Parts: sequence; C-alpha cells; structure tokens
Amino acid sequence: MLRLNEIKLPLDHTDDALAAAVAERLEIEAADVLAISVFKRSYDARHKSRILLIYQLDVEVAAGLEQALLERFAQSSRVGPSPDTRYRYVAQAGADFPASGQQRPIVIGFGPCGILAALLLAQMGLKPLVLERGQAVRQRTQDTWGLWRKRQLNTESNVQYGEGGAGTFSDGKLYSQVKDKRHLGRKVLEEFVAAG
Repeated sequence: MLRLNEIKLPLDHTDDALAAAVAERLEIEAADVLAISVFKRSYDARHKSRILLIYQLDVEVAAGLEQALLERFAQSSRVGPSPDTRYRYVAQAGADFPASGQQRPIVIGFGPCGILAALLLAQMGLKPLVLERGQAVRQRTQDTWGLWRKRQLNTESNVQYGEGGAGTFSDGKLYSQVKDKRHLGRKVLEEFVAAG
C-alpha cells in the first residue's frame, strides 16, 4: 500500500478526478490503481474564490508496481509506503476466561475513557465489568442544573458522576493527533465509524 500526500483538488471534484489525480501523481495508468482510501482530508481556503481539498491517501496498485513506484519516488515526500496503523492489543484472553481463580477487570466510570477501556478489554476477550455511579445523561443534566440553579446537590448524580463522564459539562481538551506516531487516535475514530 502506498501513502500519497498533498493531492489537491477543487472543492466540487468528482470521484473520477481523485482517481485521475492519483494516476497522474504516480505516473501510471488509471487501470493500475486498484483501490483508494482517504486517510485524511483538509481544506485550503487561503483563496476564497478557489477553495481546495487536500488529501492524504492510501492507494493499492496493481501487483508488481508498488516496489517499483517506491524506488522511483524514494526521494519524494509525497509518495511513500503507507504506515501500519493497525491497533495492537496488549493481550488476548483464552477461550476459558475467566477460569477458576481469575478475576474480570473492572472499569470504573462510563465516560468516554471508560467506554473505550471497556471496549478494548472486551475485544481482548477479558469480559470487563463496568461500574457507573451516576444517572443517564438526561437525568444527570437535570440533577446538575438542580445544583447550579437551586443549590440542591444529588450526591450520586452531578457534574462528577454519571453517564458521559467529565466532558459532558465541560469542553475538555481537543488534540490534533499530529504527533500520534502509534496511531492510537485512529483506533478511536475507527470504532466511532464501526458503531455508526
């Protein structure tokens, strides 16, 4: 698989234009481009009358072409091998887990981190047990507004406890994942897509 950087096309381009741009960048026939996957898409809006889409693509080419293309573009920053972005699980439970004497992992809280931790543990076959102290988001919101407006504290459902985690009532922090060399953020995004 090849990684192509900085494929620039007009905002209203067609799918055929993307395939043609890939073939042109690689200097091959369009028929030799077998599959294109968009890894990243961004906008160049510096010129308001000509907004561009800038793509980072993973491209599969006809058998035997990949190595030749990597050699031809060895000095180019715009064509190279596609990095392996697969998530690597740290363990895999046996089919009999939990066997006698083994304990299931416990995840405390069902905010975004708790959800992802439970998901990854389940994907490793570890059958996590999730404990959440607060209410579902709708009830939790009512309880939190009760504190803010009427000074009525519900000790089991408030800003700190309940579905949605701490970010439900704050903007949290956003990370660009530019320096995510292990592609851990990619795993989260793929799970979002898989969940619909």
